Amino acid sequence: MAARYVITSDNTTDLPQEFIQKNNLPLAFLSYSIDDQEYTQEDGLEIGEFYRLMREGKMTKTGMVNPEGARALFEPILKQGMDILHLAFSSGLSGTFASCRAAAQELLAEYPERRIEVVDTLAASLGEGLIVYKALKLKSEGKSLEEVLQWVEENRLHLCHYFTVDDLHFLHRGGRVSKAAAVMGTMLGIKPVLHVDDEGHLIPITKVRGRKQSLIKLVDYMQELSKGYENDIIFISHGDCMEDAQYVADEVRSRLGIQNFIINHVGPTIGAHSGPGTLALFFFGEHR
Repeated sequence: MAARYVITSDNTTDLPQEFIQKNNLPLAFLSYSIDDQEYTQEDGLEIGEFYRLMREGKMTKTGMVNPEGARALFEPILKQGMDILHLAFSSGLSGTFASCRAAAQELLAEYPERRIEVVDTLAASLGEGLIVYKALKLKSEGKSLEEVLQWVEENRLHLCHYFTVDDLHFLHRGGRVSKAAAVMGTMLGIKPVLHVDDEGHLIPITKVRGRKQSLIKLVDYMQELSKGYENDIIFISHGDCMEDAQYVADEVRSRLGIQNFIINHVGPTIGAHSGPGTLALFFFGEHR
């Protein structure tokens, strides 16, 4: 009989709280701070308040999961006699994957009869969330840890992340664009479209003029890349701009006929870098 196992991940999945609770999904927590006030899993800000403070110009920082935090997530599961499949936040954006892998190696020396697989999803926000969603679905269908692991490794580079931001200032602050580009782009109403590449990094791919055109461009990419791929559900995350998220969902619905969506906020850990007005579309396609 196959060993029982638990799928775990990070709060950077940006999955809705009701989904996390319903699926008993254990998460490692990446902390964040605003003007040097640190927030943890127990005392986090309400998401609207977080984005309000960002709009007011408060400085945000984030912290990765350290090996001790990863150990605290894993060890209680091992003590219950279960194995672990951990689906980690992109190594291209955080050292969390490395911390989780280090903790796993340490714990396996203490629990040699158990198994811990730490997988770099190369994904972020609801892109990571979509991989976790599919993995949990496969597990619920009776798939083994090995089968789910194989699916993730075979499909993670077909998980497309396309997103835009409303304010270039936050990308400049995160080192993604120069100050001159941020100032000039803001003056001209230029909106960048970015994606997450095969190494899990955020990469600008094009620029359009105007917010509405940037939202349409996201769906253009999906229409082009998703041909031949089953997308029974689409994930959309947003930086406190629900109307724009609904607009993109409506575009996907009318152009591709897809009816099922999970729409949720970009959480503080990723939102600290992308800023208010971020809009991200996640789907499976030919390539990233």
